[in-house]
Amino acid sequence: MRALARGFALMRHDRNGLRRPGSEQALGIALLLAAILGFTLMDATAKHLTQIYHPAQVIWARFIGNLLIFVLIFRGAMFPLLRTRHPVAQLGRAAMQLGSVGLFFTSLQYIGLAEATAIMDLNPVLITLGAAVFLHENIGPRRIAGIAAALLGALLIIRPGFGVFQPAALLPLAGAFTFAAGALLTRIVRSDAASTSVLWSAVVGSIVSTLVVPFVWQPIAPGDLWIFALLAAFGTTSQYLLVRAFSVAEAGALAPFGYTGLVWAGLWGWLFFGQLPDLWTIAGATVIVAAGLYVWSREARAAQEDACATTDPR
Repeated sequence: MRALARGFALMRHDRNGLRRPGSEQALGIALLLAAILGFTLMDATAKHLTQIYHPAQVIWARFIGNLLIFVLIFRGAMFPLLRTRHPVAQLGRAAMQLGSVGLFFTSLQYIGLAEATAIMDLNPVLITLGAAVFLHENIGPRRIAGIAAALLGALLIIRPGFGVFQPAALLPLAGAFTFAAGALLTRIVRSDAASTSVLWSAVVGSIVSTLVVPFVWQPIAPGDLWIFALLAAFGTTSQYLLVRAFSVAEAGALAPFGYTGLVWAGLWGWLFFGQLPDLWTIAGATVIVAAGLYVWSREARAAQEDACATTDPR
């Protein structure tokens, strides 16, 4: 628990501007890969539980578990951590995260883990688009082309107008938009400690899901208690690893490795649920990943050019 507390404490400091040696970059990549593995295991656990229990009950368990771990770690420091300079933005950000989790977990009742994960992986390019529209960040025709390609990849997976189309596939698509909105709000509240933002998400998610869960509550079988505990453990551990990854390595170095979640999601879907992604899903996921990496490369190049212009003595 002490290690987890130190991990959250690291989120108070923004060190992205510092160059890090190769060993730290490698450590950050390893931590991110472990975090992505943990998150996909959480998603697979959620998919299993949503076949038995209402998604709202599974969502409640995910947020309550996160909040309980915060209480154990911070105890008396909980209320000071809730202080924020941006209460409205923090509330909106927490609502967007709750929406992302809710939409994604609900979709897992109806579609495969790999399909849902691939569609949700639209969020990096949506963040780029949203930053241009709402935060007035520059966006050129090449980035627009990358965004359009990623949306095309999602359409290949969803295939509207075809007999294989499932309306449930629109849930992770909506989740990708809410995730992107939450990421943009995170930029707005970046003057707050990151632990404050995480705590706001846990509190808001716990409150809202607690208000809903009595209407759908199903008694939990004793044999399933450990699975619910596993859901919370995967989520919290992965969140800690993610925080540690971004505290020791540059975001630009980590970004491409986020797509390893597609591989794990496909593997868990096959091992645990007997679901293999079809060729359309593989093709769509490939387009989304390629578009995401292209947009990331453009962002990284633009950041490098800005850095050179800033340091140029002329």
